[in-house]
Amino acid sequence: MRVIATAGHVDHGKSTLVRALTGIEPDRWAEEHRRGLTIDLGYAWTTLPSGEQVAFVDVPGHERFIGNMLAGLGPAPAVLLVVAADEGWRPQTTEHLAAVDALGLTRGLVVVTRSDLADPAPALADAAARVGRSSLGGCRAVAVSARTGDGLDELREALDALVTELPAPVVDGRTRLWVDRSFTIRGAGTVVTGTLGEGTISTGDELVLHDASGRERPVTVRGLQSLEQPRDAVAAVARVAVNLRGIAAEEVRRGDLLLTAAAWPTTEQLDVRLAGGVPERLPLHLMVHVGTGAVEARVRPLGGAAVRLTLPQPLPLTAGDRLILRDPGSRRIDGAVVVDADPPPLTRRGAAAVRAQVVARQAGTPSLEQEVERRGAMTVDAALALGAAVLEGERPAANVARHGQWLVSDSAWQLWAGRLREALQHKASRDPLEPTLTLEAARAAADVPDRSLLADLTAYAGLEVRDGRIGTPGHREALPEHVDTALRDLEARLTDQPFAAPEQRELQAFGLGPREVAAAVRAGRLLRLDDDVVLLPTTPARAMRVLAGLPQPFTTSEARVALESTRRTVIPLLEHLDGRGWTRRLDGSHREVRRPR
Repeated sequence: MRVIATAGHVDHGKSTLVRALTGIEPDRWAEEHRRGLTIDLGYAWTTLPSGEQVAFVDVPGHERFIGNMLAGLGPAPAVLLVVAADEGWRPQTTEHLAAVDALGLTRGLVVVTRSDLADPAPALADAAARVGRSSLGGCRAVAVSARTGDGLDELREALDALVTELPAPVVDGRTRLWVDRSFTIRGAGTVVTGTLGEGTISTGDELVLHDASGRERPVTVRGLQSLEQPRDAVAAVARVAVNLRGIAAEEVRRGDLLLTAAAWPTTEQLDVRLAGGVPERLPLHLMVHVGTGAVEARVRPLGGAAVRLTLPQPLPLTAGDRLILRDPGSRRIDGAVVVDADPPPLTRRGAAAVRAQVVARQAGTPSLEQEVERRGAMTVDAALALGAAVLEGERPAANVARHGQWLVSDSAWQLWAGRLREALQHKASRDPLEPTLTLEAARAAADVPDRSLLADLTAYAGLEVRDGRIGTPGHREALPEHVDTALRDLEARLTDQPFAAPEQRELQAFGLGPREVAAAVRAGRLLRLDDDVVLLPTTPARAMRVLAGLPQPFTTSEARVALESTRRTVIPLLEHLDGRGWTRRLDGSHREVRRPR
């Protein structure tokens, strides 16, 4: 099983999307249905086309429930970031993405919902640019309508691809389960639920419950369920319901933990490294969100990005754990990584500065190459914020190349090129009359974070850009056989009568509808003068030879007679010649051929 959390602004369709994917109502409370607003965490699951089971933790989007959102996001290894096409990026989207970035989540999808209410392209482009500057940079984006079902199959395919990229969970060794719900079932007793991130829980296990006061009490696993099915054992990563013996439901709260007995030392002090770099200032107290829990911690800056946190009660944390630090006053969210869960006391002058250096060494701050490889791509500004030296025209690191204001890893470049070629092949098979993609469609298909990268990517992939569209070399000349045959018949007719533009019914008789004519124009086989007039591309030059033989200046009627045509054709043809600078209009009724000087 895989577990994925949702994130995004209130009323952007997170719960509706989960319901459409799973057929399960994630909102559990009557108040949520009455208000049409997710307040608490919701849960649902489905089986993907590959057969992989995936569970969703649906989080509230309203700013008043940010704590509940962080409790749902904290234990999840991947995320669906939801943006509504008709509203676009909103303040809570920014806050939720900051939380995703703070947790260092690199696996996820951007889902633009309500595509039936507005063109999703602007929201897709904007979201890609914003997400590209976060830990989710380079993730795939999909547009859907939960109401009509458009895009849901593509989303399911994207979810299948996403779950294959998730790292293998640690199922052996000690267990740690952050509790997000506790309730009583008649005849069974106390049941707690949560996302099991590491380890395995089996029926009959003797565990300990670590509560918010720091107290630990022994409990026994009486029974297990996952996805509403009884289990003898459940391994990470999974949504699990644990029936406990030895404790009442009212004694268990969100943020408590189920732990392997005697396997998790607890701590009240942590030395952490801020993931976002060195802040201008830090308040004396911050809310620390970890797993499903939240506690207020005392803050002591050590120097640089190193900070010591003092917790009100001990927690079972270890080096490598990711935390979210939130300032309720400013609503600022920062990420932090636990470097030392058992730090030495700071008793001597200068000890904090020395400790900051130790934390920096132990943290193993990633190199620019490692960070770009992790994200796929990042802006030069983001690299500079990490302290990297990025020089114009120089390769910043091995396996990383600079493209304008972006740094891109070689692996991301290869991935994007493959996606772009695949998208073009799919488009050509589905629509041979227009086997090309617009720039935005190409960017979205390749999941490139910014359109400015497309020129280099197109060249790298062996493709070409023409008239604002991307296609394979020579795609303009290649037309389906039936269109080519019809065009040959029309070309023969226009060669004999070059100034007799066919009417729509004649084009239809040749087997050339609007899409076939448009393809022929793009291929350079026909010249479109206006919506109703198409001629051969050589016709303007042939017209000039006739018009140059007339007494100058000449009238429209004289041109019509000389060309043996109609006003329907002659007027747009003369305007075309004016536009090319071959003829010049003198007044309302006279023109002259412009002689070369």
